[in-house]
Amino acid sequence: MRESLFIKKNLSRWKQYQEEPTDDPDEMAERFVSVLDDLSYAKTFYSFSKVTRYINGLAAAIYQGIYRHRREDVGRFQLFFKYELPLLFRRHHRLLLFTLCFFVLFAAIGAFSSAHDETFVRGVLGDEYVNMTERNIANNDPFGVYKDNNPVVMFLSIAFNNIYVAFSCFVGGIFLGVYTLYLLLTNGVMLGVFQYLFFAHGLGWKSVLVIWIHGTLEISSIVIAGCAGLILAKSILFPGTRKRLDSLRKGAKDGIKTMVTLVPVFIVAAFLESFVTRHTSMPLTLSLSILTGSLAFILGYFIFYPIYLHKQGYRLSAEGKVIPPVL
Repeated sequence: MRESLFIKKNLSRWKQYQEEPTDDPDEMAERFVSVLDDLSYAKTFYSFSKVTRYINGLAAAIYQGIYRHRREDVGRFQLFFKYELPLLFRRHHRLLLFTLCFFVLFAAIGAFSSAHDETFVRGVLGDEYVNMTERNIANNDPFGVYKDNNPVVMFLSIAFNNIYVAFSCFVGGIFLGVYTLYLLLTNGVMLGVFQYLFFAHGLGWKSVLVIWIHGTLEISSIVIAGCAGLILAKSILFPGTRKRLDSLRKGAKDGIKTMVTLVPVFIVAAFLESFVTRHTSMPLTLSLSILTGSLAFILGYFIFYPIYLHKQGYRLSAEGKVIPPVL
């Protein structure tokens, strides 16, 4: 059967299902079976056609109607973190990759500039900080800066500062992403310079084992916050078929969901920096365990788990609702 004839034969029924939903369980079941038959036929003969995607969406909508009154296995809070948020990240994985590459590029530029200009390190980190670090290195306590302050005061200060920087990255997206990129640039350069300072003194591996105990979560979250800002900027610059204001609202909603997720991550990072990093002589296995655990969380929740859900057939609707796979 030609595709045009297939559409003409069934379009009125599809529109009825879409425009006249029913609460009768038997009727919904009958409609669902009927649409699945259409979907199976369409996938066989018109697998790359728009009509196949349309029927799939129609089937998903009926499926949701059938199960919307069923007692959920997880609550709304769990549903958000188990499905909605990972699928949101999956939608923006390319933008997240761009953000990461941009940040790493300027971290590399910071390290390269430090290696070729002795004044660059002091210009970025300041004389006071560099002098203090060099004194600590001379006293065989290169990471003494993490031991000087009261851990509770340090925790509150670091948590507030990191959350402030992250939200600045996000809100900066309203300026077409320019301020977001500027913050990523400056933080990337600062990280590259900071890390070079220790490598130049032969403390590179030791600095990784100590600083990245908290830095893994902290730096990863800054990059993800930058991605949230670019999501906001993209919604303004490239609204697609939406009105620009509607696109902005959608981008802001996606970005806010991302930022809400990052707040507890920043709190954990601040806790590690204030209460754990100060123990610079901790056993190697413990340090590596914290590092690998933090990295596994970031990669698992923000990268691999969203990909897994997408491969299983889970999708987000245009309104941000979770669409389960159609079996």
